[in-house]
Amino acid sequence: MDINENVKEYLPLTEATYYILISLIKPLHGYGIMQNVEDISKGEVTLGPGTLYGALNKLEKKGLIMKAENTEDSRRKNYVITEFGKLVIIEEYKRLNELIKCSKNIIKSIGG
Repeated sequence: MDINENVKEYLPLTEATYYILISLIKPLHGYGIMQNVEDISKGEVTLGPGTLYGALNKLEKKGLIMKAENTEDSRRKNYVITEFGKLVIIEEYKRLNELIKCSKNIIKSIGG
């Protein structure tokens, strides 16, 4: 199985997962991720602690994120996206753009 096939088995991403992954371009701890997701999504996506930590655990097990070195507060776990995780969000971005491109004329024709 090549890397592209491996990446595609993770698609499509849920909206929350996509926002979590793009939030982790820089290392963040849980509360920082929750704030960043809310900011990026303009308030459309809010994550509770249970949802967030369940997702972080799953993403870490799948190799999409990892714990980052924490030089400030050793009680907080910081996470960052892995190179593989970056490939996954790039492919998801391409997939979403293709959906928009394919439906653009149809949406225009129905008054959108």
